[in-house]
Amino acid sequence: MNANTSRQHPAERDESAELLSRTARDLPVGRHEFHRERLMAQIHDMQRDEHTATGAHEAPAKVRRFRLPRPAIVLPAMAAAVAGMVVAGFAVSGSGGAAGGDDGAQDGALATGPALTTQLGAATTEGVPQLLDRISLAAADVSHPTVKPGQYVYVESRTADTFVRTVGDESSLASHPLHRRQVWMSADGTKGWLIDPAVNDSPEGETLSLPDEQGNEREAYLNAPSYDYLAKLTTDPDALLAKIYKETEGMGNSPDQQAFTTIGDLLGESYPPAELYSALFKAAEKIPGVVVVNDAVDAVGRHGVAVARLDETSGQREEWIFDKKTHVFLGDRSVQVRKATGESALIKPGTVLYTSAVINRAVVDGMKQTPSQAG
Repeated sequence: MNANTSRQHPAERDESAELLSRTARDLPVGRHEFHRERLMAQIHDMQRDEHTATGAHEAPAKVRRFRLPRPAIVLPAMAAAVAGMVVAGFAVSGSGGAAGGDDGAQDGALATGPALTTQLGAATTEGVPQLLDRISLAAADVSHPTVKPGQYVYVESRTADTFVRTVGDESSLASHPLHRRQVWMSADGTKGWLIDPAVNDSPEGETLSLPDEQGNEREAYLNAPSYDYLAKLTTDPDALLAKIYKETEGMGNSPDQQAFTTIGDLLGESYPPAELYSALFKAAEKIPGVVVVNDAVDAVGRHGVAVARLDETSGQREEWIFDKKTHVFLGDRSVQVRKATGESALIKPGTVLYTSAVINRAVVDGMKQTPSQAG
């Protein structure tokens, strides 16, 4: 489930995109991001298979996974034609989402809002260890029932994002206004379902249970974990952080930022066992550059305190937001805090690139079952 990956800078370009037809760029908004993650997963699987086939002992080359402006659901890739569409999407997508075609109707019903903005909270390094210690203790006290075979992790959230939209030669900012997002994922990560109108136009959503082109089920890994995978991770903070740095080497804009992003991804749409959940915060405390933002707001307007880190390359600050009293995780957001140049200049300081609020996280017995239906 969460995904997540390094956030793509608005000015990034893939040279091969220019060789693809304009038609490939006319996917509805959100679909470029969806298929991009499928491609990243396929590349990861191909590298793993090559590594196994050659019997090499060294680690396979790392693929830079592009962090979505929403929690990422990583899926096996589709056919090569879809992969071409993904590459084309790189050329027209901004940090906050995917771009649509010339026809406004293709951008989906949600892609109608203006850029999302906020007041930038002041950041400080004071009190970081103390806050993360309190959050770690609160996380250890949270009741986390074991997810059994046949059960599903259910996460309901409210999300919104701002993105660069390109029509012809003109680029502007648009947004997906606040909307409901629901994800189901089996304990082993092989079966799942997603309902998100910013990703799929169907109110019924779409399956996350697709095998790869060889019919193999997806194997969980750190940036696309299952509950079973998380349950086997070390809970020693030093060993856990070392594993994160090792397995995300070469990803993101810097090793420290990618480590912070990887931990943040696990907070949104995964279900870490209580001991691991606590260890993640102790590990985050050891990452250089982590700060506290004393006032941050999640997607539904709940004020809290944020553990944050600034990506020096993109000028975006990733914020994990917690209740000030209980220290329960509320949601996360990515905010532009530094002025940029070029196409990135469209995204002004104070722009909210992505925001989410976790409404419900539970274990259910069936696909598309909600806690209220569990009886």
